[in-house]
Amino acid sequence: MSLVEAVANVAVGYGVAVVTQILIFPVFGLHTTLAQNLKMGAVFTVVSIARSFALRRLFEAIRVASSNDRPN
Repeated sequence: MSLVEAVANVAVGYGVAVVTQILIFPVFGLHTTLAQNLKMGAVFTVVSIARSFALRRLFEAIRVASSNDRPN
C-alpha cells in the first residue's frame, strides 16, 4: 500500500501543479499552451520527487547518527 500511496501522491501533485499553472499563469500575464503546462508540471513533479527523496535520506542519516551517539 505504500507504493500505491506514493503513486497517488505523485499523480495528485502533478494534477494540482498543472491546474494551478493554468489558473495562475494568466494572472501574471503568462500565456502557455496545455502541452507546455503538462511539460512544466512534469518537471515540477520530478523536482518534487527528488526533493522528497533527498530530505528523507537526510533525516534518516540524522536519525541513524543520533542513535549511534546514544550509549548502549
